[in-house]
Amino acid sequence: QVQLVESGGGLVQAGGSLKLSCAASGGTFSSYAMGWFRQAPGKDREFVGTISRSGGTTYYADSVKGRFTISRDNAKNLVSLQMNSLKPDDTAVYYCAASTYRAYSSRGSEYDYWGQGTQVTVSS
Repeated sequence: QVQLVESGGGLVQAGGSLKLSCAASGGTFSSYAMGWFRQAPGKDREFVGTISRSGGTTYYADSVKGRFTISRDNAKNLVSLQMNSLKPDDTAVYYCAASTYRAYSSRGSEYDYWGQGTQVTVSS
């Protein structure tokens, strides 16, 4: 069983930056593709980005491309989401997720494990 715990959320002004982290335990972290998703109030969950098992491949939603960067440290069982140039539209609960059977994926249905989420609020 894999446990994922996000941290690093908070309140930031538009144009600012935040770095989210997701700590994994209970499994072989380097064998999982990792993803970040977000859900704003009243909206469906939205794909943010994904990173392959080795970290060699990343893929982002168009809405965050060029502003957000995903990285991972397999030695520390950590995946991070660096968010720059934040906008009010980025306000959401951010979730990390692990996929045990996909190399990387933008589909939430292809992730087996999810964290509880961390709130990010961007003020205008």
